Amino acid sequence: MRTIKIFDTTLRDGEQSAGVNLNFSEKLEIAKQLERLNVDIIEAGFPAASKGDFASVEQIANTIRSASVTGLARAVKSDIDAAWESLKGGAEPRLHTFLATSPIHRKYKLKKSKEEVIATAVEAVEYASKMFPIIQWSAEDASRTELPFLAEIIEKVIKAGATIINIPDTVGYGTPAEYGRIFSYLREHVPSINKVHLSAHCHDDLGMAIANSLAAVENGATQVEGTINGIGERAGNAALEEFAVALHIRKDFYGASTAMNLQEISRTSSLVSKLTGMTVPANKAVVGKNAFAHESGIHQDGVLKNKSTYEIISPELVGFHSNAMVLGKHSGKHAFKNRLQELGLTVPDEEIPALFTIFKDLADRKKEMTDDDLAAIVLEEKLSKDQRFYELMQIQVQYGTNQIPTATVTLSGKQNEMLQEAATGAGSIEALYNTLEKCITGEVHLLDYRIQSVGAGRDALAQVYVSLQYEGQESSGRGLAQDVLEASAKAYLNAVNRVIYLNESKTAVLNV
Repeated sequence: MRTIKIFDTTLRDGEQSAGVNLNFSEKLEIAKQLERLNVDIIEAGFPAASKGDFASVEQIANTIRSASVTGLARAVKSDIDAAWESLKGGAEPRLHTFLATSPIHRKYKLKKSKEEVIATAVEAVEYASKMFPIIQWSAEDASRTELPFLAEIIEKVIKAGATIINIPDTVGYGTPAEYGRIFSYLREHVPSINKVHLSAHCHDDLGMAIANSLAAVENGATQVEGTINGIGERAGNAALEEFAVALHIRKDFYGASTAMNLQEISRTSSLVSKLTGMTVPANKAVVGKNAFAHESGIHQDGVLKNKSTYEIISPELVGFHSNAMVLGKHSGKHAFKNRLQELGLTVPDEEIPALFTIFKDLADRKKEMTDDDLAAIVLEEKLSKDQRFYELMQIQVQYGTNQIPTATVTLSGKQNEMLQEAATGAGSIEALYNTLEKCITGEVHLLDYRIQSVGAGRDALAQVYVSLQYEGQESSGRGLAQDVLEASAKAYLNAVNRVIYLNESKTAVLNV
């Protein structure tokens, strides 16, 4: 039984999803959960992209000890230097460097000949090998590259010091037969191929990312890359939870497995969904809420008689459990803290009292407190506590079918001053957001607004996600409350506060 290494790029390729904007604390929280999921490699970001990316990659590398942390770098010495400085404190620092190889990229993007592309790739790998013990080299758009040229450049970068060769289907163009054939061809035509590991990185533009990843495994790949929930640019990446469960369920066919802790899949999926604002579709394989639901009478009858008739994956395998009430308004601080630890939420002792007060306040008003509720309120408080320049103090909205919706808002401002405004709108949310815009210094443009419930029932918490443009920067925000209007106001302010925090952080760096 072969063990396939899992390379998680949720924090790099996944964060490139349109509308996703993770801050430092959120990235670190996801990295810790990926460590609990037991992925082999975590791609923490692109260190040379910005000071913020550099800092988050460095912190993640210094924090995570049971997974190898890597960062992306172009075939440029300054990128490689930035990657080393951010990753050198990691348990197993490695570099992921790339260069496009396909004819269309060589001609229109790089404007380089085949010989120039080879020279650039070799120079970058040789330079990186002076620092990094592990170097992964990626042939961007490999699936549209001439196979003889692909084999030639791979042989050269292996001799230059590359230890892992990644074959990305960058635009999701390949089919399983074609993509698998690339790996077979390379194993036959690259003399030094046995000195390296082969990795698959597939995008889902044609809906074949998982099929292509599995085809790669059939043809010799020993590492597969992807993201949690399949998030990523355009149609996304291969969903790692689907890949790992497919290998587990069909190990009889593939003869391979992963080291992933499958019991952590549900929790990881939920965390990534909450922090990115990308809702998991109900019919999503493995982690969708309907993945284990049976409505057909024939199916229900079969499952009641024997689950294996229609259920090839048990909910327990991937960490789904009944969400019965485990805590309530009479629960004590000790039970609250223990439950947080069971849910994998790391909270310092000094922060427990404040979170417990918020929990008790909500438990007084809500009939049932589920694990989802608990995770949502803790994450909301924990990850936004340092970014509250504008804070909601009070809202009042008047609405009636025969009157103009009017909102009144009181905020605590950036200098702790009290701000109060009122405005109208075509609906309650518009009136509220028009009022908030009057309170805030600078122009705000709302780009997207989404709402979902946390749990079920009429007293369920409302989780609102917004995307907006403030001071020329696009930002996203989350808000959580029992009341939809309150959650909407919090999400709006959270997005504005993120921009202020980012700008003040940049100013602080420049002043040092």
